[in-house]
Amino acid sequence: MESQKKREGFSSGLAVFFATLSSAVGLGNIWKFPYLIGSNGGGAFLLLYLVCILFVGLPIMISEFYIGRKTRKNVIGAITELKGSTGWKSIGVLGIFAAYLILFFYSSVAGWVYSYVFKALKGDFKAVNADTVKIVFSNTTIGPMPPILWQIVVIAVVSIIIILGVEKGIERVTKTLMPLLFALIIICDIRAITLPGASDGFKFLFNVDFSKLTKDAVLVALGLSFFKLSLGMGTMVTYSSYFTEDNNLIKTSFKVALSDTLVSLLAGIAIFPAVFSFGMQPEAGPGLLFMTIPLVFSQIPFGSFLLVAFFLLSSIAATTAMMSMLEVPIAYYTEEKGITRKKAVIINAIIIGVVGILATLSADSHSLFGNIKVFGKGFFDLFDYISSNILMPLGGLLIALFVGYKNSKRDVQLQLSNKGILNNVAIINIYYFILRYITPLLLLIIFLSSTGIVKF
Repeated sequence: MESQKKREGFSSGLAVFFATLSSAVGLGNIWKFPYLIGSNGGGAFLLLYLVCILFVGLPIMISEFYIGRKTRKNVIGAITELKGSTGWKSIGVLGIFAAYLILFFYSSVAGWVYSYVFKALKGDFKAVNADTVKIVFSNTTIGPMPPILWQIVVIAVVSIIIILGVEKGIERVTKTLMPLLFALIIICDIRAITLPGASDGFKFLFNVDFSKLTKDAVLVALGLSFFKLSLGMGTMVTYSSYFTEDNNLIKTSFKVALSDTLVSLLAGIAIFPAVFSFGMQPEAGPGLLFMTIPLVFSQIPFGSFLLVAFFLLSSIAATTAMMSMLEVPIAYYTEEKGITRKKAVIINAIIIGVVGILATLSADSHSLFGNIKVFGKGFFDLFDYISSNILMPLGGLLIALFVGYKNSKRDVQLQLSNKGILNNVAIINIYYFILRYITPLLLLIIFLSSTGIVKF
């Protein structure tokens, strides 16, 4: 009981919301999701995505919230607390391993974003053209030393925040940065919608075209509804272990899912009207974020300011997402191994920095390790593939089965109703039915599709 009292937690419902949202919001919100909406039917795809959220994203998020708050432990300790056998403990192992792999390559991309904030502040993008932006991006990614140094800067920033603890570090930073992120997006949106030809960007994003809802679009929506909310990797279990006792877990999950979607749409409004205004074609991937945006923003009034704002909000998204991922192994080290928080952070920062260099120096074919292949993939792509295509969907599937079949429905109901205080029995019953009979099937489809085992 004494160790439980000493355990940190979030101080309020608002802190819970901002921290959880910060985990879900990442660089994918800034470029990938808006692009996928536009290229897969606009408003029709958005509607499909929200349906997938109801049947995949929300059930798993609520389940992770249940595991975390009920046990008040790290992802492995939580499964142990719930009487999970050795096999079920693989949920925690998969989560920690996935968090590590993502941190290895995500810290590299975050380093690129940090460096672009610095470049924008220096005015490096004034009077750039299509050729010079490609050169800047190549110099940023190939290195070898600049990308490594920026990766170290990112890891150091995130580590310092995590060392400060849950309330003084994670909570304080997310309560500051999340509102700032929204403010910066709104500023970029206001300028973007005033550009000539901006309506084409809106058509790209929101035109309802059900003819584009192909089989592939359905699979993309299913995958996004899971991956985009940072599920199946221990972050939501870990963060929810710091939740307040009176937090409405179901309500919080809905708020986070909708707010995360809103951030993506606002980012799309900031990007695509500007892209179409200058007669460019949108593309998925880093090219849009690191090459097209500097080229477009440099050609509009107040473009230099907007460029700094855009990459600053991108750096915020990258930082807060990394914080949530790093907290997963840190909670395990401190609670299961008895290591002090500071020492655990330093150990993990070194691990991420050393192994992460493999990703950084293999992100481009011209990089130092660009031609080294493992199972046909460079380190950067390999870390991404294993975490996103194997570990996360498999972890999510196991969570659905564990909560849906291993835990008693009565325990789940007590936790989600705050021991009967909340009048939400009907919603819990709907959630429980979906979790047991629909979500596992859809997650299995995501897993089989993402790994290429089965072609649907």
